[in-house]
Amino acid sequence: MSLALSTLLYEWRRYMAAIVALAFSGLLVLAQVGMFMGIGKAFTAQIDRARADIMILSPGATALFNGGPSGVPRRIMPVVYQHPDVVAVADLDGSGGRWQNIVKGQNPGGEGKSDAAAKKMEFVNVTTIDAVPGAVTVPIDYSDDLVEALRQPYAVAVDQTALGRLGVKLGDQASYNGKTVRVAAVTQGYPNMMQATVVMSRDTLRMLGEANTGERVGPLMVQIKNPARAPIVVAQLNAIANGQFKAWTRQDLAKANEGAMMKESFIAIMLGFSLFLGVLIGVAITWQTLRGAIMANIKEFASLRALGVSMGSLRRIVLELSFWVGIAGVLAAYVLTWLVSLLAAGTGLTMSFPPTMVLMVSAMLVLIALGSGFLSLGVLKKSQPADLLR
Repeated sequence: MSLALSTLLYEWRRYMAAIVALAFSGLLVLAQVGMFMGIGKAFTAQIDRARADIMILSPGATALFNGGPSGVPRRIMPVVYQHPDVVAVADLDGSGGRWQNIVKGQNPGGEGKSDAAAKKMEFVNVTTIDAVPGAVTVPIDYSDDLVEALRQPYAVAVDQTALGRLGVKLGDQASYNGKTVRVAAVTQGYPNMMQATVVMSRDTLRMLGEANTGERVGPLMVQIKNPARAPIVVAQLNAIANGQFKAWTRQDLAKANEGAMMKESFIAIMLGFSLFLGVLIGVAITWQTLRGAIMANIKEFASLRALGVSMGSLRRIVLELSFWVGIAGVLAAYVLTWLVSLLAAGTGLTMSFPPTMVLMVSAMLVLIALGSGFLSLGVLKKSQPADLLR
C-alpha cells in the first residue's frame, strides 16, 4: 500500500471535509441530470418498453420529438411490411384534451362543498395501444389483464402518479372532451411529472372521434422476427426509403432522445450553472482541507526530507493523496445519488443516469481533487528539516 493511501486511511478525519465537498458537488450535477433524463424517459416510456425493435420517423427527425414534419406518409406502412423480416407494423396514435373527474354524491342544495372542492380539471395527453396481447404497441410490462381491461369501450388507464391530480381512482368515471370514460386500470412505472397522460385502446380513441385518419401517421413501430438483426433491417429499410422516412433501432433512438434532452436550452443552462457551482464549491473546500491537512503533517514531511526524500517525491505523494481523495469523493457521490434516486422513486419519478454523463462527472471530481492538491503544493516549502530541531 502506498504512503499516500495509507495516510488517507489512517487520518481520514482530516480529509473528510474534502470528500464530503466532492460528494455534494457530484450530487449537485448528477441529481439534476438524473431528474431531467428521468422526465424525458417518462415521455418515451411507452415506446422504450414496447415490443418494437425498430422505429420509423420522418427523414428530418434527429430524435423522437425533434425535427422534420409531423409523422410519415401512411402509404409507407405496406412498404415496410413487405420486408421479409418484419412481422408487425403499427402507428403510434394519440390525442389530447380536457379531463374532468365526475364527483359522486354532490348535494344540489349547496351542502356538497367538500365534493365540489374535489372537482379537478386538467388537460391530458392521450396515447393508444392496440388492445391485443402481444401487439407491437403494447409495452412489455403491460399484463394481459390490463390489456383486456382496455379492450372495453371507453376504458382508460391512468398511472398511479396522476390519480391525485386527475381526482380519480380505479373504477371511477370521468369526462374527456365532454364524453364519459372509465378508469379501468392503474399503471405503475410511467410517471406523469408534467402533463398527465391517459392510455386507451385505438378503438376507444376511434369511438371518441379523435383517431387519426389523415394521410400522415405518427411514428411507426416495427417488430421483426429476430431482434438481433435490427441494425441490418434498419440499414435495408433506409436504403429503400427514398427520402420518405428514416428507420432507427430502438436503442439508437433512445440515445438520440437522451442527447436531445441535454441540448435543450433550459436544461443546458441549469446543468451549466450547477456544474460551475459544483466546481467552485469543490475546489474551494477541497483546496483548503488538503492545505490544512498537509500543514498538520508538516513535521512528517520534514522528516521525510531529512531522510533524503526529494521535494519532487513529496509533491507526488501530495498529488497521489489528492487523487485518492477524489476517488473517495466519487464513491461518496455515487452513494448519495443512489439514495436520492430511491427517494425520487418513492415519489414516482425514476431517475436515469447516462453512463457518459456519470463518467464525465466522476472525471470532474477527480480533476477538482488533483487541482486542489496542486494548489496546496506550496505548503511543502515549510517542510524544512531544520524545523525538527526546534
